[in-house]
Amino acid sequence: MHSPKSLVSIGLVNPKSAVNVASILRACGCFGASSVFYTGERFNHASKFNADTQNMRKQIPTVGTENLLAMKPAGAKTVVVELVEGAIPLPEFEHPENAFYVFGPEDGSVPVELVDKADQVVYIPTKSSLNLAATANVVLYDRLAKSDFIASDE
Repeated sequence: MHSPKSLVSIGLVNPKSAVNVASILRACGCFGASSVFYTGERFNHASKFNADTQNMRKQIPTVGTENLLAMKPAGAKTVVVELVEGAIPLPEFEHPENAFYVFGPEDGSVPVELVDKADQVVYIPTKSSLNLAATANVVLYDRLAKSDFIASDE
């Protein structure tokens, strides 16, 4: 188990929706993630619309990059969230203390090169696909629910 003070960062592969990124930033604020990195230009074009109603971009660094893995915090384990063969179901997954969670775009998948370089790959068992923001919220909540923080409050 890990403590609520453990390190969490998010990587987004070419997100297209400012609303989804704003929802992820809000989730980061709720569940203790410290930074968001993203690739691609679509979010830059979409972010002119004020979807971040909580102004979380002012509190949580949101940084564009050409290479997500270059932004991985020191000591972090890369955890790709993707439905691929061999991925671990989220209910069975033990989150690393220092994690860099990578999520694919709303209209695609995490590139195979990133999946291959991940320390771990997980998926969320569902009847159909979740959107990007919902996926990030579920993963971050699962992390918190399995942490010492929750267990010590009982």
